[in-house]
Amino acid sequence: MSSKQTQFLEVLDRDEAERRWRAVVGGAALDTESVLLEVALGRVLAEDIRATVDVPGFDRSNMDGFAVRAADTFGVSEEEPVRLRLNDEILATGITPQIEVAPGTATTIATGGMLPRGADAVAPIEVTDADPEDPALVLVRAPRVPGVAVSFAGTDMGRGETVLFSGTRLTSRETGVLAAIGCERVECIRRPRVAILSTGDEIVQPGESMRPGLVFDSNGRILADAVRELGGEPIFWGAFRDDVDALREALNVALTDSDMVLLSGGTSKGEGDLNAIVVGELDPGILVHGVALKPGKPICLAAAGRKPVVILPGFPTSAIFTFHEFVAPLIRDLGGQPTEDRETRPARLAIKTQSERGRLEYLLVGLVEDEDGRLSAYPMGKGSGSVTSFSRADGFVRIGRNTELVEADTPVEVTLIGREVPVADLVAIGSHCAGLDLIASELARNGYTVKLLAVGSHGGLAAAGRGECDLAPIHLLDPETDEYNVSFLRPGLRLLRGYRRMQGIATRLQETRGIDALLEDPTVRMVNRNRGAGTRTLIDRLLDGRKPPGYPYEPRSHYAVAASIAQNRADWGVTIESVALEAGLRFVPLQAEQYDFVVPESRWDRPAMRRLRALLEDPNSTLREGLAARGFSQDA
Repeated sequence: MSSKQTQFLEVLDRDEAERRWRAVVGGAALDTESVLLEVALGRVLAEDIRATVDVPGFDRSNMDGFAVRAADTFGVSEEEPVRLRLNDEILATGITPQIEVAPGTATTIATGGMLPRGADAVAPIEVTDADPEDPALVLVRAPRVPGVAVSFAGTDMGRGETVLFSGTRLTSRETGVLAAIGCERVECIRRPRVAILSTGDEIVQPGESMRPGLVFDSNGRILADAVRELGGEPIFWGAFRDDVDALREALNVALTDSDMVLLSGGTSKGEGDLNAIVVGELDPGILVHGVALKPGKPICLAAAGRKPVVILPGFPTSAIFTFHEFVAPLIRDLGGQPTEDRETRPARLAIKTQSERGRLEYLLVGLVEDEDGRLSAYPMGKGSGSVTSFSRADGFVRIGRNTELVEADTPVEVTLIGREVPVADLVAIGSHCAGLDLIASELARNGYTVKLLAVGSHGGLAAAGRGECDLAPIHLLDPETDEYNVSFLRPGLRLLRGYRRMQGIATRLQETRGIDALLEDPTVRMVNRNRGAGTRTLIDRLLDGRKPPGYPYEPRSHYAVAASIAQNRADWGVTIESVALEAGLRFVPLQAEQYDFVVPESRWDRPAMRRLRALLEDPNSTLREGLAARGFSQDA
């Protein structure tokens, strides 16, 4: 292969790419198979189901009591009951009546018992008494109307009635109906068998040893379970190194044993990417290589005959997005399921967002609701390589191909990833901290759900001012007062004291120089923090206008700063003590800071907030003990 990367064959519009692919692979439902009812849950019916019996199959009593003629009870009351003579049989369940209920008589019957001839109602035990003078008589003290406490034969389902229709995906409700009419087997559309191959020299499976430069194979797990969620049958073949012969052999075997093949990784046509080579050898082979999407531009849509073959991008968010855009609808079609209509919600974009001209962008967002029920969409902002972005997002916003910038407060339409907007008991928007994870975990153990959106202290403060969150974690230093957080409060906001944590300089263990010596050495690189973060204020104050090598490098979390130093991509940075020590770094304290929570007054007494306040105010709570164990001290 050439040492240079080759370009995409032809970058297509999203709809045109799908049209070209579907013109070859189609989408007709697969053939059918007979399935035992005991394993039919989740399967799709291939034919209408008609009842072969009446349900119930006989007139059935709904209560313990006495089968009676309703006419015998008309006009009776508590004070003037009717006396009915008991027939000489007791109708337990499964007993066929032998004696007709004649006028003036009644038959003892259990719930579920077969109603005898002549009876048209049931008098429950609660409205009856034994006759104290004659045990062969029963007193009925309330009138009954025909049909009361009785289920007549065929009223639920009648013989010959269509009870389930072709295309129905069977849940426990439908399998219960099938059991009620005695179905042992049902004809179902065969589940699509989807072969999944992860590729790349850098891929290792969970449980295997890890070293820098390698990544655990999350795509294989994501895709297999996504296929299973859609009603398909995933066949995971494992991960393959960049060996063209081994990959070619695996692909050929997978094609013989599946209805579709998914490969993950290797779509950018770089020197080590072999998927496109082996897929290109198929007939007709590659139909689309490159779609004007972000994330997901390098997706490759292909076919072997009419059998679909897809090379999904290697980055997790790109892979799962393109899977749901192109692959999921086809799996549904092959499995005979109806097209899924995605729910949308109007919202305002909370943060200004840049986009890339020329590509339709799918921007993952988290949704929060203000006091008036209006939604704001917060970009997740972790990129196509993120594993967590898709799992934590509530939906996505489509940004058009010719748009480069979407301003904050722009109205947007959010396509939900689920069927509704998840409602959390507590929404936290602001600066992230390891201690905040402990708080969320403790609240979860107390039965409360928590949504965390990390946008920095200033972003959280703005969100609290708009009433979009329950609390905004902040650590903002006022340079005039040298005090944290208090001076940033505005009317309508309250401060909930959190904890103190130590900010400092993190370096690798062998580095012993002070900050001035580090700044004077031009070969030493720093790792910065993003604008809007409280730590960035401390860094800029420390640097006093200097911009050493690495200054533009701005990751968005303390963990990312520690990782940059530990992996030798940077030599020093400012982070908190607990994160630095956990990463095995040397830590030089700079300044103890106060990490507090800004709370809108209107949300101060919500249940989750009351519980959080109680946990923070109790020095002996499990939350305080956990915070102390991580080096976070209680506010003095």
